[in-house]
Amino acid sequence: MKQFIRLLGVEFRRIFSNSVLVAIFFGAPILYGVMFANVYKKGKLTDMPVVVIDEDNSPLSGKIIDALGDNEALLVTKVQYAPDNIAEEMPSKEYVAILTIPDGFEAAVLQKRYPEVQVDINLANLVPANFATRAIQTVLGTISAGVEIEGLKKAGADPATAAQRYEPFRVNYNRMYNPASNYMELMMPGILGTIMQQVLFLGLALVFARDFEDGYFNKLAAASQWSLYHIVLKALPFVLLSIVMWLIVGSFYPLFGIAIPVFTWPMVLLVSIFTLACMFIGMLFSLAIPSQLKATELLMVLATPSFLLSGYTWPIEAMPRLIQQFSNLLPLTHFLQAFRRIAIYRGTVADIHTQLMALIWISCFCFLLMTILLQVKIYRQRKQAALVN
Repeated sequence: MKQFIRLLGVEFRRIFSNSVLVAIFFGAPILYGVMFANVYKKGKLTDMPVVVIDEDNSPLSGKIIDALGDNEALLVTKVQYAPDNIAEEMPSKEYVAILTIPDGFEAAVLQKRYPEVQVDINLANLVPANFATRAIQTVLGTISAGVEIEGLKKAGADPATAAQRYEPFRVNYNRMYNPASNYMELMMPGILGTIMQQVLFLGLALVFARDFEDGYFNKLAAASQWSLYHIVLKALPFVLLSIVMWLIVGSFYPLFGIAIPVFTWPMVLLVSIFTLACMFIGMLFSLAIPSQLKATELLMVLATPSFLLSGYTWPIEAMPRLIQQFSNLLPLTHFLQAFRRIAIYRGTVADIHTQLMALIWISCFCFLLMTILLQVKIYRQRKQAALVN
């Protein structure tokens, strides 16, 4: 036991003497977490530039322009009375939408000829395009309803009857789980989960590979012949350090006002199993590829597309079958699915049973391979040392 504690102290010193490892394990989650939290701090888009081509130049078209300007998501940056050169301005101005109100619009409305407002949405970026589309639909729908009701009132209907005739039934939309459409609440869990997977992969990819490169593995093999001893020795410091890093990452949620509960017992269970799965994958690569550079490069290749393949923003069911199977091999896929169920939907451990079992299977498979491979390496090293002596 004394020897194990002494070697554990050596492990901590080796970890903190590796500036690359310290920068990855401690710097990345804090730096990227703060950076991305500030990127999405606003939560939703406002004052998106819109151009109105008002060919009618009537009181009704003026109402529409005023209503567009009153919507917090939109900013009418330009009103002109002919199409002119809008297409030429798009590369520099990047208007999110162009509304064209045709000539004779108000007269056509009053004569019940149902004219058309042309709305051209800039789909170069889908996020502002979706926000702008919804805002414009709200504005134009409200104006349209008001015009219709006013017309019915002028025809002799009382206000209540006019409203009822225009809208024979009502639709009540209840926006669940992210009612404010806050982009920060959507993206931060996925980004922070991706960062932690990357950090654990790369941090653990160095532990055995470094030992092989600088010869320290020879001393460890002489200290114990059992692979489990070595695995616990290598993993324990990172388990303790991971607890600290998860507490820091978790504190970003209340710190930046993200209304997602993360300090719950189901979340502790999920994070614990996810951490072990990531650690064992990193350690397996570190054993199988005894080069720090090559091990980290391969894990980077594995981890880089993991967020896109996780199904967090694009449904995994919409991906080709082969990609779905590869995605299910990555811990992040199951972590983010489970995170959404317990943190967003307020589910229980029973609701994430499938994801937990997937993470457990990944952990067990990697642990078994790692144990066998390490035992073979220890046997070979001790045999070689015996021959030398």
